[in-house]
Amino acid sequence: MAKEEHKNHSDEKEEVSAENVPENEETEEVSRESAEGSGEDKEDAAEEETPEEDPLEQARVESKENYQRYLRSVADLENYRKRALKEKEELRKYAVSGLVEDLLPALDNLELGLLSAEGNEGGKSVAQGFVMVVQQIKSILQQHGLEEVNPVGEQFDPHQHEATAHEPSEEFSEGRILRVNRKGYKLQGRLLRPAMVVVSSGIAETANEES
Repeated sequence: MAKEEHKNHSDEKEEVSAENVPENEETEEVSRESAEGSGEDKEDAAEEETPEEDPLEQARVESKENYQRYLRSVADLENYRKRALKEKEELRKYAVSGLVEDLLPALDNLELGLLSAEGNEGGKSVAQGFVMVVQQIKSILQQHGLEEVNPVGEQFDPHQHEATAHEPSEEFSEGRILRVNRKGYKLQGRLLRPAMVVVSSGIAETANEES
């Protein structure tokens, strides 16, 4: 009998403890739901606390950005206008450059012919008449911006002159232009054709030894 009562009593404890298990699980579920609910409440509260952007301030920012874009557009337009005017002016200045460059060899030959005629007694009278024609042609070309380059005695500049030879000279120091074989020309300040020159190499060595 004692053993049966003890067994019954043990069974009752097991039933009680078994009944307590669901209660603990329910408690945990309730706690979890409460935690999740409090988390959602915090998120909702954070969203509610976030201040909305001021429409007036937003409009001011957009207005400032639009004004800056307007200023850039005006500057770009002004730069384009200046660039177009500059290109138009350069086109006008150098429009005749090809024609003038083609005329220069003919002008050179005409001047050489005049020099040859002036050295001949029979051709002096003819040369005098053609001198006026040459001067008239040069005057017309000068009106279009043509400038003659005849750099005798100047320092040799490879950007402006074309050296054909070097010769000793007692008159000009080394590096100076001794003689011009063919004149150069500029058009509106821009080099159209370099002058072909002979450059001085200084006093000859024999002259230095004698001195």
